[in-house]
Amino acid sequence: MDNEKQYFYDYLIKMLSIAKIGLTYSRDGYALVDYKEIQNLTQKTLNNFLNINFERPNYFERNVYPTPNVSVRAVILSKDKNKVLLVEEKKDHGYSLPGGWADLYESPSQAIERECFEEAGVKVKVLRLCALLNGLPFNVRTSIPEYAIVFVCEIDEDYHTHDHEILDVNFFDINNLPTLSKKMTLDNFNKSIKAAISGETIFD
Repeated sequence: MDNEKQYFYDYLIKMLSIAKIGLTYSRDGYALVDYKEIQNLTQKTLNNFLNINFERPNYFERNVYPTPNVSVRAVILSKDKNKVLLVEEKKDHGYSLPGGWADLYESPSQAIERECFEEAGVKVKVLRLCALLNGLPFNVRTSIPEYAIVFVCEIDEDYHTHDHEILDVNFFDINNLPTLSKKMTLDNFNKSIKAAISGETIFD
């Protein structure tokens, strides 16, 4: 596949991913209609796209092999390592490390850079891998099996803006943390902070 075709294919896959996310999470009736139209148009274009037999699997079909989702999280410490940057989630009013789901064809470091910019309004520099963790316990019936990739990052630029799903962005004393969000287990949160401070890289 030449570069032009590859670029167009990647663009279509990105549009299909946006439509899928919108259909899954949006509650607005008008938006759902638009996302559905984007999905249908993109699928139609892909199906007829120059009759190319693409090697990549279709991640938007239900019959793909079931596998854990991948999320990314950032531990951003103050210079004295006594405080950590947290974001307040609108969904449950709890605080969590900046991060979220990785998008298709996005490297883990690209994903965390995007998530930090969207959620915390900061451009970050990825310093190192901190942890690779089983994101949610399998005995929680509503959980989505997830592998969480945690990076130690530092702020490169601060824009003081954040995503509409985030209510607050602030540094908090590690020994006096606010109520934490359920997006990350307390055990994994504590493990990530400890590994970031100690310089370890852990896995589970």
